[in-house]
Amino acid sequence: MSSYAKAYALSLNSPEEFWEEQARAIDWHEPPRRILSKDENLADRWFEGGKLNAAWLALDRHVNAGRGCDTALIYDSPVTQITKKYTFEELLQEVSIVAGALRRSGVVKGDRVVIYMPMVPETVVAMLACARIGAIHSVVFGGFAAPELATRIDDATPKLVLAATCGIEFQSVVPYMPMLERALELASHRPESVVVLQREMSRATLDNTKYMDWQDWVSNATSADALPVDSWDPLYILYTSGTTGKPKGVLRDTGGHAVALNYSMDAIYGCDAGDVFWAASDVGWVVGHSYIVYGPLIKGCTTVLFEGKPVRTPDAGAFWRVIAEHRVKTFFVAPTAFRAVKKEDPDCKLLERYNIDCLEYLFVAGERLDPPTWHWLRDHVDVPVIDHWWQTETGWAICANMVGYGLHEMKPGSVTLPVPGNNVAVLDELGADCGTNKVGNIVIRPPAPPSHFFTVWGDHGRYVSSYWKRFPNAYETEDGGYLDEDGYVYILGRTDDVMNVAGHRLSTGELEESVASHDAVAECAVVGIKDDLKGQVPVGLVVLKDGVAVSAQSLEHDLIRLVREHVGAFANFKRICVVERLPKTRSGKILRQTVRKMIDGETYMTPSTIDDPGIIDEIETELAKVGLIGQRS
Repeated sequence: MSSYAKAYALSLNSPEEFWEEQARAIDWHEPPRRILSKDENLADRWFEGGKLNAAWLALDRHVNAGRGCDTALIYDSPVTQITKKYTFEELLQEVSIVAGALRRSGVVKGDRVVIYMPMVPETVVAMLACARIGAIHSVVFGGFAAPELATRIDDATPKLVLAATCGIEFQSVVPYMPMLERALELASHRPESVVVLQREMSRATLDNTKYMDWQDWVSNATSADALPVDSWDPLYILYTSGTTGKPKGVLRDTGGHAVALNYSMDAIYGCDAGDVFWAASDVGWVVGHSYIVYGPLIKGCTTVLFEGKPVRTPDAGAFWRVIAEHRVKTFFVAPTAFRAVKKEDPDCKLLERYNIDCLEYLFVAGERLDPPTWHWLRDHVDVPVIDHWWQTETGWAICANMVGYGLHEMKPGSVTLPVPGNNVAVLDELGADCGTNKVGNIVIRPPAPPSHFFTVWGDHGRYVSSYWKRFPNAYETEDGGYLDEDGYVYILGRTDDVMNVAGHRLSTGELEESVASHDAVAECAVVGIKDDLKGQVPVGLVVLKDGVAVSAQSLEHDLIRLVREHVGAFANFKRICVVERLPKTRSGKILRQTVRKMIDGETYMTPSTIDDPGIIDEIETELAKVGLIGQRS
């Protein structure tokens, strides 16, 4: 039996024994009394009674071990032409001062702090400073529009908001202050304080009655020591799209998160203390939380914070330059990024400029790694190209080809095998096991491993109804796929109404709300269709109000603008099709999956519950007119 097989079997048959061993690998202020137990909601919880601090694990313990002069964080910003390195000692000093400023502002253990900032070192510092004093941070991606930020402020009810004056997209400065000011107007909740980091490329004149300047805020602060918190205490809230359009606040605990990420750095990614790890994500997404900030630093690795894009910063060789310059051992990125590189540099000529012999592993996740992209990478990069699968809700990988146990055979299109602790099964609509090579609903049987979330912030009923109601005693991942004869897992896509646009999960609900706000629109449906570059992009089917005279071109322009304002430009909403009516079941459910398969050229069946079968021909005709599908044969 292989080392992986032994570990996986132990994790399922004796989960407490397996995770007790992993828990010993981190430093606890007080060790846990019980490894696995249940909370008041009867949710499985790990490491009851343990005391620890995530920021202390990420910084203090390395300094105490004599590694204070080692590099902890590399900030690489080609858009501002700034590269800066922080040692563990320097980062600890920055974090301690900001933690002190938080305390001086009245933030205490359990308070929420919303962070609306770009990819700058202060964002990482702010996250760790919250963890240092036991506050709960909620990072909101800097590209989110004002209504989305306002929704998160109202849900998290923060005592404090930390923001910056701008972000940068390629060479363009994106001002944050108009969005922040509008969000604060829209939100019902009123934070006690709002602190703004001034960036030189977009300085703002701050109203001192509303905002505090970051530099003034920290200037008189004194360092704060790390506060030991309970293993079950929340570390952060991170919002993920829900099918209703209302985001779900994934609540992550402290102890399970630290143990799982520390274990994953070596077991999955092959990195140990002193290695350089780079996740080319944003701190606003779960990858940024897990593998820009907490995972690498807890393990004692050097982490790279990259404020740039795979192309046009300055060219499609940006990734290779960062890997070569900073001697990156393991690189983690979304397939979308390499599709952009492939589009601009199809023969990978720019790689010839750089020596990337330091790179040992290339990991991709965030969306399905299509076989053509996998083969392109394998043809040009002489390292293992490893697909793996996980979710915001899980916080780390569900399935992977694990470096620490010896790599298994690569199968393009597969995320390989379940990571220890994840009892993965594929069920049919009635909840029965599908068997080999049959597509169904992918679930995880309890107990889920540490770091998997345990509730939705402020709404445990939604946690149960969204993830545990459909299949008894199984966590519904809302992804579909199958297992092959070797136990390899294949992910085929979402089973709900959430699309994946360049690694960003977007719900049809939030996009449809924006489209429907137009005065000319009576009804609409948004579906995510295949895209070679982005993975998926949204397309809108729009029904006009009676008597409205508007050209499709003018309407499309207006709707693109609305989605940009309400959701963000990263939604990539650019196409509409005006139709007489939407395809629905007799109960009123819009047949989004049917439309998606129609546009993607996949086989589909007209549901028996459809209101009028003739609507399918009508929709196909209209989609063909605007070039979204070919004419019917």
